[in-house]
Amino acid sequence: MTKPITIDKSEMLSSALDLMDKHDVRRLLVTKDDKLIGVITQRDMARALGTRKKGNLPASSLHVATAVDENLPKVSPDDDVEKAIRLLRDASVVAVVDDGLVGWISPKEVLAVLRPKGYAGEIMNAPITASPNDRVVHVRRRMLDEDIGRMPVVDEGQLVGMITERDIARAMRAFRDIVPEKHQDSRIKNLIVGDVMAMNVKTVRTNAPLADVIDVMLREDIGGVPVLNLKDDLVGIITRRDIICKTLEHY
Repeated sequence: MTKPITIDKSEMLSSALDLMDKHDVRRLLVTKDDKLIGVITQRDMARALGTRKKGNLPASSLHVATAVDENLPKVSPDDDVEKAIRLLRDASVVAVVDDGLVGWISPKEVLAVLRPKGYAGEIMNAPITASPNDRVVHVRRRMLDEDIGRMPVVDEGQLVGMITERDIARAMRAFRDIVPEKHQDSRIKNLIVGDVMAMNVKTVRTNAPLADVIDVMLREDIGGVPVLNLKDDLVGIITRRDIICKTLEHY
């Protein structure tokens, strides 16, 4: 486990995004009066900042409470690590509690100690892709519907980028903060994937050992990588959670 990063539910979403960027994390544990109540993730941010019912308010006017997830799994310091790993199949983080909060375990910490056997092509998933010309609002909706955190971006059959829930949360924050409320509904349609995606994407081959895939994820601090075949065709995507689920097969 590692030391958790926390934020009070009364803070603003803009402060939560700044804290995530400062500590380079994808989630924060949420407290109320120093008591642990839940977690907020970049996916929760993308959902909240892109929802019309929030009244097109800027991120500086929305509280963490509007996006907190109270379904936070917990373990004690004495629990077997297998319990925490199993909980991570369906959760973004596991809180470690004793008399109070003492730490957290995320997929990143688990991957740092795993060396599973096998190859990327054996556990990769079929990629759900976006186009550079797709509207960000549509890609956001599909990510939420498919419960995924990233989509490879493909143009004329070639991998040209990656868009993640972090990219969308940042874009939605900037849009809400900069564009006047009366213009938001019309202008949000002009925000396209090519405006916010990351380029120069790290990839792995189908025959890459899982240990090498983990090394890429940890070195680049990324949650998933596209998988290419020997002809450089995009054939899959593999995430931290895919590797964790693969590891659980041996428990």
